[in-house]
Amino acid sequence: MFEKIKWWYPLILILLLAAVTLAQSSDAEAAEAAVLDPVMVIDAGHGGADGGAVAADGTLESDLNLDIALRLEALAAFWGVDTVMTRNSAEIDYPVEATTLAAMKRADQYARAALVNSTAGAVLISIHQNNYPAAAPWGIQVFYGSAAGSDTLATVLQENLTGQLCSNTRRLAEPIDSSIYLMKKAACTAVLVECGFLSNPDDLSQPQTEAYRLELATVILASYLQYTQGITT
Repeated sequence: MFEKIKWWYPLILILLLAAVTLAQSSDAEAAEAAVLDPVMVIDAGHGGADGGAVAADGTLESDLNLDIALRLEALAAFWGVDTVMTRNSAEIDYPVEATTLAAMKRADQYARAALVNSTAGAVLISIHQNNYPAAAPWGIQVFYGSAAGSDTLATVLQENLTGQLCSNTRRLAEPIDSSIYLMKKAACTAVLVECGFLSNPDDLSQPQTEAYRLELATVILASYLQYTQGITT
């Protein structure tokens, strides 16, 4: 599915970020993690009739989101992490009564929320690309929902993504706007990762490379491992 790349890179990076976590986890924490049995719900934002943001060169947000999500799923499988995907292709099956774009988007969000809330032990990671009318804003930012643990996971993600991929940004993890339906309805730990601004030429050039998309997926997985192991500092 993906082009041939140096697969040792993501494995080493995950080990570097997660090794301290695994080493410091107590037997009690490991037992608790086994009982909770967390499941990473990977949400590739948009898709189907909804392409999301569109870059000046025509790049669709939905395509980048899906590619990163699929890489995250593949890495998670290698590490034995349970996952559920809200979508795994560019196409989405809409109910027959959804005949307008607004109705399609609404039905899709309802379905995603239902899937998340029906998944025992769900930890939602929603992958998106940011956009702005001006080209100046740039950088990765993580937003979190209101459920317990969301702010902690978002902080881990923001620190790791900033440290590994976006060291010059001063952005911090922030609560998500209440208008974002999936994040509002998710009854579990939930974060939304804005991987960069499609409206910024430099930010856009990075996720257009396979290596960078793999790095994003790798750091997200490593951060998830840190969070689920209970080590956040």
